[in-house]
Amino acid sequence: MASEVKDWPRAIAHLDMDAFYASVELRRRPELRGKPVIVCGSGPRAVVTTASYEARKLAGIHSAMPAATARRRLPDAVYLTPDFPAYREASEEVMEVLRSNVETVEVVGLDEAYLDLTGLFSPKATMRRIAAEIREVTGGLTCSVGISESRLLAKITSELGKPAGLVVLSREDGLARFAEGSPGLVPGIGPKTVRRLEEMGATTLTQLRERWSREELEARFGPRSGAWLYHRARLEDNTPVTTSREIKSQSAETTFDHDVADLGQLERQLGELAEELCRRLRKRDLRGRSIGIKVRLDDWTNVSRSHSVAEATNDPEVVRPVALDLLRAYDPPRPVRLLGVRVASFEHDAGAEGRTGADGPDADDAEGEGEGEPQLRLSLPS
Repeated sequence: MASEVKDWPRAIAHLDMDAFYASVELRRRPELRGKPVIVCGSGPRAVVTTASYEARKLAGIHSAMPAATARRRLPDAVYLTPDFPAYREASEEVMEVLRSNVETVEVVGLDEAYLDLTGLFSPKATMRRIAAEIREVTGGLTCSVGISESRLLAKITSELGKPAGLVVLSREDGLARFAEGSPGLVPGIGPKTVRRLEEMGATTLTQLRERWSREELEARFGPRSGAWLYHRARLEDNTPVTTSREIKSQSAETTFDHDVADLGQLERQLGELAEELCRRLRKRDLRGRSIGIKVRLDDWTNVSRSHSVAEATNDPEVVRPVALDLLRAYDPPRPVRLLGVRVASFEHDAGAEGRTGADGPDADDAEGEGEGEPQLRLSLPS
């Protein structure tokens, strides 16, 4: 390392469970150990939730890959339907271990968390002890850990030791190690921005850092996103680790097995989504003033529309009519692949319009951090 952890201004760890959903399945079905296991839905448009490392090595199966592609590549694998109650239970076991060992823990998904280790005598030893305790408490689940000077670098670093590894990397070493890496390795810089940067001649982080000033990036991407890119190219990130994450929005959406062109059918589906979303909002005692819809057409065009109401609500009798009016006003010109409804601008967050954890210039195609629980995805009949 270019410097000792004790000399860093901050020491942040990112802990990521290894092939979490598949590992939970293997824990209760030990006879499947050593076999390629893929967790995914069964519909024609289902995607892989996660895959065991055997499936990854044999055929390059990865999360978000279409399940149909995975079945073609690896027809003899073991395919399992997701069991989210079991995954949430296992997640609670993991997070309890983290909280019992470290004061500041920020949970960002069922299978990952950030920990502020600043001031600890030996952050590396602490995380080794935590990883061992997780394995013992959960009956064999493993995790990968990255320790660095920021959340950004800790997240990147945790990928370097997978599976079951622990890697420590300073910002100085990170700048050298990732000098020729694509800007896309930075969480929050998605494919759209990568393509724009390539067109600008910035195919590596070094080129982005050396060829483009902050002013030039702000001119091209806007003040907020341009400044964000400027700092991320330098692997700079001062985002704190907090014990609670403010929920900016909640949504419910479904991807149809077959594209839907009938407006009446879309209205029925949207009504069901609004009912389910409001049920979840009431359960969490959340009310919002911004109601929106998301529509993805068969050519992958994404369209969103929103409307603000006078009083914050989680009442389906308010949300559903507004969502339906937005859908009718848009009147999709092509068959619809995905349909969703969203509520934002919660009472405790006046005026906020949903922000992904990535905070990057094209958050829609970035792999942003979650809210501690996946946004609802319903599988409704088409």
